Amino acid sequence: MSDEKTLNMIQPAPSSDSFNIGKVDPENDGEVFKRGEGYEDFRTVGWIHTAVIFLKLIFATGVLTIPSAMYTLGALPGAINVLGWQFLNTYCALIQGQFRHNHPGCHSIADMGNLVGGRIVKEITGVLFLVAFIIVGASGMVGVSTALNALSNHSLCTNYFTIIAALMVAVAASARKFEKIAWITWAGFASVFIAVFIVVVGVTTLDRPAAAPQEGDFDFGYHVIAHPTFAAGITAASTIFCSGAGTSAFLPVMSEMKNPRDYKKAVNWCMGLVTAAYLSFSIVVYWYCGKWVASPSLGSAGPIVKKAAYGVGLIGLCVSGALYVHVSAKYIFVRILRNSRHLQANTVVHWGVWSGTIAAMTVISWLIASGVPIFNYLLSLAGSVAFAPLALGLPGWLWIYDHSGYWKGTWWQKLQYGLHVVLILLSIFLTIGGTYGVIVQILEAYRDGSIDSAFSCADNSNSS
Repeated sequence: MSDEKTLNMIQPAPSSDSFNIGKVDPENDGEVFKRGEGYEDFRTVGWIHTAVIFLKLIFATGVLTIPSAMYTLGALPGAINVLGWQFLNTYCALIQGQFRHNHPGCHSIADMGNLVGGRIVKEITGVLFLVAFIIVGASGMVGVSTALNALSNHSLCTNYFTIIAALMVAVAASARKFEKIAWITWAGFASVFIAVFIVVVGVTTLDRPAAAPQEGDFDFGYHVIAHPTFAAGITAASTIFCSGAGTSAFLPVMSEMKNPRDYKKAVNWCMGLVTAAYLSFSIVVYWYCGKWVASPSLGSAGPIVKKAAYGVGLIGLCVSGALYVHVSAKYIFVRILRNSRHLQANTVVHWGVWSGTIAAMTVISWLIASGVPIFNYLLSLAGSVAFAPLALGLPGWLWIYDHSGYWKGTWWQKLQYGLHVVLILLSIFLTIGGTYGVIVQILEAYRDGSIDSAFSCADNSNSS
C-alpha cells in the first residue's frame, strides 16, 4: 500500500460539525474544557505524558494475560492474533483521533456516537464505555489483590485484599486532571515493565516450569498450533484483542492535551512499544512455561520470583486500576456538569460530583472483581461485551460517516468503504461469539472449582 493510500484511509473527508455552529473563540473552538479567566485549566498534558498515559492504559493488562491465551491458541496463531489485533486497534485509535479533530466537541466516544447515530446510539455507547472500564478496573483490583496475596503468603482472606486494592485504586484515581496522574504513570509503567522482565528472565533459568511436577514425566503443553474448542478459542482471541482495545479511553485524555494535534504521535509511540513488548514477552514466557503459565503471568517463575515481580509491579497494577476508574468517573463527571460553571470551577458541587463518581465506579468495580476473580476471564468479558463495538465497530462507522461519498467513488475508495463495513461486521462477530465463549468458560470454571463462590477467601486469581 502506498503512503498516499494509507494517508487517505486515515484522513477523513470534510464533514459538517453539529458541535460547532456559528463563530466561536479559536482557542476554545468546540472544546469541552475552556481556557481563559474564570476557568480551571484542564488542558495541560503534553504529548510525552499523553503517550505514557496511553501506555499505562494499554500495557499492564495485556502483558499479564497473553501468555495463557497463547497456550489456548498455540504460539503461531497467538502471535498472529497479537499482531493483527494490535494493528486494528492502532488504526481505529487513529480514526477516533482524526474524527475528533474534525469534531472537537467530542469529549468521549459517546459524543461521537451521538454525532453519527443520535441520542439512542450515544446512550448505548456511553453504557458500553462504562461497562468496559468498570470491568477492566475490576481486573486492576484483581491484579493488586493477587500481588498482596503473593507478598503476604495469603495472610488475609482474598476478599479483604480486594477491599484494600479497591481503596488503593480509589485514592490514586481521585486526582481530577490527567496531568496529575501522568506523573505516577511513569512509575507505574516502569514498575510493570521491570516486573514482567524479571519474570521473563526468571522462567528462562528454570529446568522445568515452576507449576509443573518437579519430578518424572509431565505434559509440557507447548503447541505451535493448538486445537481449542470454539468457546476457548474465541475467549483467548478476545483476551488478546482486549489487551490493546482500550483506545476509547484515549479520547478523554486527548481533551486535556495542550495540543490535541500531537495525539497521533502519542498513539504511534504507545502502540508500537506495546506491540513489541506483547509479542516478545508473551512468546518467551509461553516457550518456557507451556501450559503451566499463570494468569496473571507474573506468577509463572516460581514463588521467589513471583514475590519479586509482584513487589516491583504493585505500583503499576494499582495505577492501571486507577486510570480505568478515573476515565469512567470522568465520563460521568463531564456528562453531569457539562455546560455548567461547575465543570471548571472549584465549587462544592464540582468536588461533590467528582468524589461521588470516583466512589461509585470504585464500588462497582470491586463488586465485579469479587464476583469473577479470574484475571483473563474479566478481560475477555470486557473485550467481547464492550470493547469490540467501541474499538472496532464504532470507529468503522465514524470513518464511513466522514467518507459517506466513497461508496460511489473510485475503485480504491469503494474498497476502503467496503473494508470499513467488514470492520463493523467483525466487531459484531466478536461481540456475539466472544460473549458466548467467555460465559461458557466462566460457567465451566465454576463447575470444576477453578472459581470458588463469589466473595470467598480462596485465591482464584492465579488460575489460568
